[in-house]
Amino acid sequence: MSETADFLTVTDLSLAERGATALQQVSFRLPARRRLALAGESGAGKSTLLQCIAGLVQPTGGEIRFAGRRVKGPQEVLVPGHEGIVYLSQKSDLPHSLRVEQVLRYANKRPAAEAAAVYEVCRITHLLPRRTDQLSGGEQQRVALARLLLSGPRLLLLDEPFSNLDRVHKQQLQTILREVGEELNITCLLVSHDPTDTLPWAEEMLVLQQGRLVQQGPPEQVYRQPINEYTAALFGDYNRLHGPDLRALLATPRRRLPGPVLLLRPESLVLHAAEAAGVRAHVRAVRFLGSYYEVEVALPAGTHLRTRVTANPPAVGTAVAVAPAPDAALAFVQE
Repeated sequence: MSETADFLTVTDLSLAERGATALQQVSFRLPARRRLALAGESGAGKSTLLQCIAGLVQPTGGEIRFAGRRVKGPQEVLVPGHEGIVYLSQKSDLPHSLRVEQVLRYANKRPAAEAAAVYEVCRITHLLPRRTDQLSGGEQQRVALARLLLSGPRLLLLDEPFSNLDRVHKQQLQTILREVGEELNITCLLVSHDPTDTLPWAEEMLVLQQGRLVQQGPPEQVYRQPINEYTAALFGDYNRLHGPDLRALLATPRRRLPGPVLLLRPESLVLHAAEAAGVRAHVRAVRFLGSYYEVEVALPAGTHLRTRVTANPPAVGTAVAVAPAPDAALAFVQE
């Protein structure tokens, strides 16, 4: 068996709870040592899917196989869970008032050198003498992660690991999780309530909508070419064009288009002087957002578009020409 091809396989997974459908025939494969992120709005089924994979929730249909073995749910085993898979929830659940060193020693199943490597990767070596009630939220989370890694897992499931972390600590945890995969050969599957947190980390994205898998692909593809407006909205701002303004922007008055609606990210549009090629528009608003300006323009048929420029934005009321960037990915969707 090829571990790369068959490390984790989810086939037609379904779950109905109290008459409501939580998961609907979800299928995907996760090769070993890949970083996979689940995206979707609250209630889409992300955490439920993670808990099914961990063997903590019993699905009502379909199958999960990990390293060639079927993952059994809690109704089929005495102690819920599956060997080689660990699940980190939003709460660290560390024992209160024990030294970090004690907590980790009780959990450790690795040789001393490997345990030390885990501490280094998780950035907790300096925390070993401290008590768990003396740790910040981010420090508790890293200790809880190390405790799981000391059991020698092959698959790490992370449920909202970036919750309540500021930008600096999010970036630190993203780096730690990347190193966990690269240095400890552990495969990671992650859920975040803010999918934009996962874009720089994940190698593959899954998008869940009302319990269904609606899109799968590399982060850049899912971001630039969303399958629908739901997916587009998950990952940030977008523009919606249809009708005369769509055809004017693409300079295609008669050609058949792949779909009636075009979704474009603000950075996929460029502004030129009014006499240049493009659709004539006028500037309605300019907003400074730190590393760029957001420039809102109005097209002839009334469509408002948001664009981005890094310097020297046009003044409000100025006439401009707007056009797709040369490398813009065009995402056509149905109404």
